[in-house]
Amino acid sequence: METNFIKASEVIDYIKDNDTVTTVGMTLISSSESILKAIENSFLETNHPKNLTLVHSAGQSDRQNGIQHFAHEDLVTKIIGSHWGLQPKWMNMIAENKVDAYCLPQGQMAQLYRSMACGLPGKMSKVGLGTFVDPRIEGGKMNERTKKQDDITEIMDYGNEEYMFYKNIPLDVCIIRGTTADEMGNITMEDEAMKLEVLPAVLATKRFGGKVIVQVKRVAQTGVLNPKEVVVPGVFVDAVVVSDNPYEDHRQTSSWYYDPSYSGNLRVPITTIQPLDLNVRKFIGRRAMFEINRGDVINLGTGIPNDVVGNIANEEGISNDCMITVESGIYGGVQAGGIDFGIGQNVYAMITHDQQMDYYNGAGVDITFMGAGELDKEGNVNATKMGPLCTGAGGFIDITQNAKKVVFCATFSTGGAKVSLKNEKVHINQEGSIKKMVSKASQISFNGKLAREKGQDVFFVTERAVFKLVKEGVMLIEIAPGIDLEKDILEMMEFEPIISQDLKEMDKKLFTEGAFGLKEFIGS
Repeated sequence: METNFIKASEVIDYIKDNDTVTTVGMTLISSSESILKAIENSFLETNHPKNLTLVHSAGQSDRQNGIQHFAHEDLVTKIIGSHWGLQPKWMNMIAENKVDAYCLPQGQMAQLYRSMACGLPGKMSKVGLGTFVDPRIEGGKMNERTKKQDDITEIMDYGNEEYMFYKNIPLDVCIIRGTTADEMGNITMEDEAMKLEVLPAVLATKRFGGKVIVQVKRVAQTGVLNPKEVVVPGVFVDAVVVSDNPYEDHRQTSSWYYDPSYSGNLRVPITTIQPLDLNVRKFIGRRAMFEINRGDVINLGTGIPNDVVGNIANEEGISNDCMITVESGIYGGVQAGGIDFGIGQNVYAMITHDQQMDYYNGAGVDITFMGAGELDKEGNVNATKMGPLCTGAGGFIDITQNAKKVVFCATFSTGGAKVSLKNEKVHINQEGSIKKMVSKASQISFNGKLAREKGQDVFFVTERAVFKLVKEGVMLIEIAPGIDLEKDILEMMEFEPIISQDLKEMDKKLFTEGAFGLKEFIGS
């Protein structure tokens, strides 16, 4: 058996107007740039394909490429995804009501492919209850235009308990990326930095009679690939595009073409991984890490957590005292940050995206570090929509609802805030114009009431104060040296927190340049 090897421009023969197309990737990792560019070019030149529905579990862009190529009015008229934080074109299109836009939890989408693949009508889960994806609240509808459309989730009862039900999304086309294809179309991913949810998406598409198109870097003779390394058997592949400009269109990630230490093909000496300079973000990350216990399995969310926690753990020599994981499926190592979220150097293990979410949704991690935009008096957190612009949930809801301990990491204010660390004190050089401690969160990404009811351990760590969610509400438990309680904290909040009778000052060792001895602070 042989598969069809085609040029990128011929992909259009496999996509019709009004099709539902799913793409697999995370940030720019495993983005099929040659294919996505060809679809965009065809639309701009011929107005076809058009009226597509785009489905994607994770955010797939570096602010420039990835599924931003699809961000044209009429090319896509409906988008069902989880995250657009690195996709300004999509955030603007959604805010301007130029597309129907649904946001669902990233893990639920990755697992929905699997449910669809095995013939089920959808996926049931506790994840999403009480948040903006709950159809009784917003139903994941991210703009006014979408509010007029049908729900794609519903509430179901089973065993006298409520569950979310995520409905099937019939797929016409699946676009994925591998590293090597043999002449039969068997696909391996040896140079990729994530395993992702490739096979579930492929099988879900096949369940509905759809087409699977794969972009690869190279072609091998049939029979030479190790069968254990084949991620997608060739019988499920309809067409293969060999990228003709892999340096630009088949990069391992946005920031570099290929580094074997991120795909598990090389381990670099840990001395080559440079510590971060001490700044406000690192300061927040250090204080947040006081909440770790030895033996904890940790999750890192985007923003401050992913950008600093793994690096701090490496610098402080505690990498073997806990296990850091990321929603993409990696275990251990030191994580890349920013636009390269989701990958790491010197990782110990790498599983698929949907399998990682099985763990996060089921057992739940011991502790997750997450970014946040707003905190209100009920303990509700908004991390998904700021004003008209929606970044989306990503894996935030999947992970925070089931983690044993949640530590939100954020600056206290935003909008021009300038904060410095000097002489073992925090200095507010210029206050931010936007308050993050609000009377009511504008969107519920994390439900504080439900967290309190089930006794979840929840902290909110900033550069000037630490809060803990208690039965009665939000309690201020620590204040940074140099910070004035009234002026710098209470006056910058839209609600009055409970102030602990044992209000403490943050440890001055947090201001230390270089390693500060985190080992002695983490619990046993």
